[in-house]
Amino acid sequence: MSMKIGFIGLGNMGAPMATNLAKAGHDVAGFDVAGTTAEGVRVADSLEAAVAGMNAVITMLPNGSILRQVAAQAIPHMAQGTLFIDCSTVDVESAKNTAQAAEDKGIMAVDAPVSGGIGGASGGTLTFMAGGSEEAFANAKPLFDIMGQKAVHCGDAGAGQAAKICNNMILGVTMIATCEAFALADKLGLDRQKMFDVVSTSSGYSWSMNAYCPAPGVGPTSPADNGYTPGFAAELMLKDLGLSQQAAEMANADTPMGELARALYAQFVENEDGSGKDFSAMLPRFETRGRNG
Repeated sequence: MSMKIGFIGLGNMGAPMATNLAKAGHDVAGFDVAGTTAEGVRVADSLEAAVAGMNAVITMLPNGSILRQVAAQAIPHMAQGTLFIDCSTVDVESAKNTAQAAEDKGIMAVDAPVSGGIGGASGGTLTFMAGGSEEAFANAKPLFDIMGQKAVHCGDAGAGQAAKICNNMILGVTMIATCEAFALADKLGLDRQKMFDVVSTSSGYSWSMNAYCPAPGVGPTSPADNGYTPGFAAELMLKDLGLSQQAAEMANADTPMGELARALYAQFVENEDGSGKDFSAMLPRFETRGRNG
C-alpha cells in the first residue's frame, strides 16, 4: 500500500534510500538543507512541508546534535500515529531523547542506523539495527524491506544505536589488527597472498580480512583495489569509534582496544593523510612505519 513519506537528509546515503522508496511506489517528499535531491523524490520547500501530513518520516543526518534540532522542528508538525524512523548513526542519548519527544506526541519512533555503506543504500541491501517498541518496528519493517535486506529489532529506544556502535568498534579494532599483520608479514618476507590464504581459512579470519581485505590484489575486490577511495571513510570510522567511547564512558565500560583504535584513527585522519580515504588505508600507513614510528 502506498504511503506518504517525508525524507530528511538526502546525502550519499539518504538520497538512494529515498529513491528506492519512490521506485517501490511510495509518494516521497525530500528535504535537505544543502538543496540536494533524489531521483523520483519530489522536493519539499521546507522541513515542515516534508513532514506535515505524512504517514512516515525518515531522517538520515550527520550527528546527534542535528538530529535533536531536526526532531524539535519536525515533531510539532507531525500528526499522532506518524512513524518516525531515524537512520542516522548518533549517540545513544540523542536517540533516546528523540524517541521520547516523539512518543510524547503520540508518534511511533524507531532508531535504525544502518550497515552496508553507499553501495548497500543504492542496491537496497542495507542492514537495519532497530530500537523502539514492537509496534513501531512492525510498522517500519515494510520500509526496511524496501531499503535493505535485513532488519533486526534490537530492543527499546537507543538499542539500534547501541548495536551499531558495538559492531563498528569491533570493525575498527579488527581492521587495525589486519593492517598491522599485513605490514608485519611484509617485513618478515611473507607473501601477502600466502598470508591471506592461511588467515582467511584459519583462526584469524574476520570480515576485515575475508570480505574487505586492505591489501590490494588480495581477496575479493575492495576499496584497496581502487586506491582506497572510500567505501567507508576513515573519518566516519573515527566518528563511530568516538561514539563507542562516549557510550563506554556513560556506561562505565572498560574498552581499552576501542579507545586505542579511536586514538589511532584520530591521528590518521587529523594529523596524517587519512582524511578522504577508506578506513582500510591504515595498511599503507603501517607499511611506512617502523617500530618507533
